Amino acid sequence: MDHFDANNQLELRFPMMENDEYQKAQNQEIKLGIEQGLDVALYSNPEFNWLQMEQIRLGLRDKIDASVYANPAYSYESMRQIRLALYSGINLIPYINRGFVDDDLEEIRLALIDYLPLDRWLRDGMCAPQIREIRIGLCEKLDIVSYFDSRYNWMQMRELRLGLEKKLDTSVYSNPLFSHNQMRELRLGMEAGLDVSSYCSLVYSATDMKGKRLALIEQKKSSGTVNGGSGQKKERGGAKKSIFDDLDKKEFVISVEDNGNKAFAYIPFVSGNAVTKEDIYHDLERRGIVYGIRHDSITDLIDRRRMNEKVLIAEGIPANRGQDGWFEFLVRLDMPRIPAPLPDGSVDYVNIEAFEMVDEGEKIVIYHPAQKGSTGTNIYGESIHAEDGTEKKQLRGVGFTIAPDGVTYISKMNGKFEFVGGRILITNMLVIREDVTAVTGRLEVDGSVHVIGSIYSGGYIKATGDIIIEHNVENAHLIAGGNIMIKKGSCSKNDCFIEADGEVTGSFFEAANINAGGDVKANYIMNSNINTKGKVVVNGNKALLLGGKICAIRGVDTYNLGNRMHVKTSLDIGRNQLYANVQAQYAQDRKQLLDELDELERVRNKIRMMCAGGREVPEEQQRKVYAAIEVKTQKLAELDGEASKLANMTELGMKEPVRVRGTAYGGSTITINNVSYMLPKEVKRVIFKLRGKQVVMTNI
Repeated sequence: MDHFDANNQLELRFPMMENDEYQKAQNQEIKLGIEQGLDVALYSNPEFNWLQMEQIRLGLRDKIDASVYANPAYSYESMRQIRLALYSGINLIPYINRGFVDDDLEEIRLALIDYLPLDRWLRDGMCAPQIREIRIGLCEKLDIVSYFDSRYNWMQMRELRLGLEKKLDTSVYSNPLFSHNQMRELRLGMEAGLDVSSYCSLVYSATDMKGKRLALIEQKKSSGTVNGGSGQKKERGGAKKSIFDDLDKKEFVISVEDNGNKAFAYIPFVSGNAVTKEDIYHDLERRGIVYGIRHDSITDLIDRRRMNEKVLIAEGIPANRGQDGWFEFLVRLDMPRIPAPLPDGSVDYVNIEAFEMVDEGEKIVIYHPAQKGSTGTNIYGESIHAEDGTEKKQLRGVGFTIAPDGVTYISKMNGKFEFVGGRILITNMLVIREDVTAVTGRLEVDGSVHVIGSIYSGGYIKATGDIIIEHNVENAHLIAGGNIMIKKGSCSKNDCFIEADGEVTGSFFEAANINAGGDVKANYIMNSNINTKGKVVVNGNKALLLGGKICAIRGVDTYNLGNRMHVKTSLDIGRNQLYANVQAQYAQDRKQLLDELDELERVRNKIRMMCAGGREVPEEQQRKVYAAIEVKTQKLAELDGEASKLANMTELGMKEPVRVRGTAYGGSTITINNVSYMLPKEVKRVIFKLRGKQVVMTNI
């Protein structure tokens, strides 16, 4: 079956593969199974990861009953052990049901292959190293009763097993309260023919025991009673043997990690442990590890006797996932929206770049497609399929077109470039290279406006986007659907009106009337009336908020509040009249949306009845109704989210409703959630907050 036929068969038999739950590596395993003529229905389940799918596929390929382990609850390694056991006619499922997994199953499988009576000794909750000690003891026909005790950890079990192999009286150090290191010192002492009773006590640490053991050995050597010139020593039973008889241990562990991509060898420091390269290679062969064997590492491990060290001895080639598709922006995205700080702590609104301009026909973005992954091979010689990179969806927005190559985004106009919420927005930008006055007339723009000069008496600008003024604003009227930035500031006689759905920023505001949906920021604000859903922020070490009335739902952050002349300065924070008006508007907008949704639902139900009655309704008409319902539902969700967010901001637990980093002067009035407090005298570095039904002050 060629690749094309496999793909067609895959699409015909498993259409659910188009679901996003499937990853490309999973798809690849299913395709490979179809190409091999296998019944992939057994593992075409998104609950299987690709490694699990691979184990089921290998079982089907080798004609064993893979349904035995085709369970998403089984890990990849557990599946692998079950599969290998089935080759030998062994069923590991009863052990899985008892809670044994992964390395536990490997030890059980190896024991059953050697026909060892493991079931007699296996207890629930045993870990793989404990099972291994039982298995080795059964292999060597030891009396494992002496260390088959739940009070022993696997390292204690090993010390007792090694003692039994040496035919020692392990009861001397079988106390479970001895650590494995203490047991080891007692065992080594007994192997050296020492009387260990002098240090066989829980009061001695393993280090103490080692010191005493070595001291006893020195005493024996000086008296000539241990390891004499003939190379013989006296054993407890009176028999003599060569010292070379101790060099017959083969204690080592090979552990497989990283989903079968790495194998490590560990040789414990055990007296007489004489592991050879042949032992390592034999165990690798026994376990089916055939790929990526690091022969130099094995030689180094043995020749340099790297005991008690975990050494990498086999490593496969990992599959490398292909690089995801990505967008290269040819215009700046990191515009410094936050102005730079000045030495006095204020901020530089004058030199901030507020936007990026693009020209018609200018390339703005290039998309780099996803790359294919590179296949790997694990240490068992099995192929590891690589997942290809994920393609990105095309960017959406307005003001641009995509070239025929499908990857180049080109501006359709001269305008302002923004990248907001993952969308490209290129909008009309009217640049006025002169001052705006009453003579200029009313300017109403679908887009943004950039005034290179100032706005003087009678100036009027209304824009659906942003308004940026390079110099000053006097008595004028500005209305923006986005943000308003007045770089040098605004000074009038209470006849300057500024309205923005977004932020309003400037170097200063004097006698201005501001309504904003976002924050209002400046270096000082005097005698102004401000209403904002956001926060009023006055920056700098000399920053001043003086006079006027501030209604800010999210709070105020200033350096100085009021002055020594006790000029009346009023702050109204949180659930004020503005908050009530906004929530009332939310409720009104919500009712209107619900009415529109009800009407659309009636139309949709009518269409359904017409279709059920056999009448034909144009598909385009149906699509428009369903799309309108989806849009209105989304708007309703967004509206509810905004109302909820606003309510959360004004809870009684507001952390810092009013923050004064310098001095708050007497005569200032602070109202939080309709609870008022007039400051009687000057205070420094305070936070005003609501506690119960009182406005209180805490130090910064």
